[in-house]
Amino acid sequence: MMKFVSWFLAVVSLAIALAGVTANTACAEDYPTRPVRIIVGFGAGAAADTPARLLAQKFGDALGQQFVVENKPGAGSTLAAMYVAHAGSDGYTLLMATSAQTNYAAITIDPVYNVQKDFAPIVRVASVPNILVAHPSCGVNNLRELIALAKQKPNQIFYGSSGVGTTTHIAGELINIMAGIRLVDVPYPGSAQALTDVLAGRIQLLIAPASAVIQQINNGKLKALATTTARPAGIAPNVPTMAEAGLPGYDLDLWFGLLAPAGTPRSIVDKLARIADAALKQDDISDQLRRIGIDPVGGSPEDFAGYIDAEVKKATEVVNAANLRK
Repeated sequence: MMKFVSWFLAVVSLAIALAGVTANTACAEDYPTRPVRIIVGFGAGAAADTPARLLAQKFGDALGQQFVVENKPGAGSTLAAMYVAHAGSDGYTLLMATSAQTNYAAITIDPVYNVQKDFAPIVRVASVPNILVAHPSCGVNNLRELIALAKQKPNQIFYGSSGVGTTTHIAGELINIMAGIRLVDVPYPGSAQALTDVLAGRIQLLIAPASAVIQQINNGKLKALATTTARPAGIAPNVPTMAEAGLPGYDLDLWFGLLAPAGTPRSIVDKLARIADAALKQDDISDQLRRIGIDPVGGSPEDFAGYIDAEVKKATEVVNAANLRK
């Protein structure tokens, strides 16, 4: 009798599992049948907000259903990431992730979510190049001159960043590691406040998004030394990359990408990835993004997954070398 009960329960369990798979497949084929939310971990008007809204429109046009951008700022986008990680894995709640997620993985000793395990990568949306700029009083014209000066004056040259653990902070620490120098980070609540101080000469250097400093570069108030990305910034094509300026292999940017909760059906992930990749190649989106200093990327879910792994590894190496874990 016990053998029969065990056999019966096993059959029932298998039937339920198969029914779930069938239902999931059917739902994925019909997706979406109701509005989809794209969660942004920063306020309306933030850099991550613009590509989210542009893609929401393209998704809606392609799939005949409304895609709504919802801003959930707080804790450097940790609240938004936690929210989406625990949402249903049905494709109706997505996250416009940023470098904050890979930096969080590297810097946090006891993380409340895992960017590599709790999410299904969809597409890397865009890259925001940061630029290292210097006040004229610093007396350097390029990265090599800065490195030489920093070796003469360790711990005496200060750079502004957008806060401890941000991409601009880690970018400065990566310069220190690769060049063997000691620039000192001065964390600010954001790029705007740091820009004010570097223009006033209170700090010598600033690492900030290209769009935040391009006007001051063009009017000669700040000297552009290098972009932090492997490719020149679309908004500042004449500024050399760090690799070109003297640090071969340097590559660090602020990125945006679309994630779904882990377990989201692959057919939904692929459907969204195809639409997003095609949209990012269209002139109406790419031109709008480039005008505000954001370079469109695109690609496959596999491309994005590999990129996330590489970014976590890179950020972890910098964080460990600079003793930034908390």
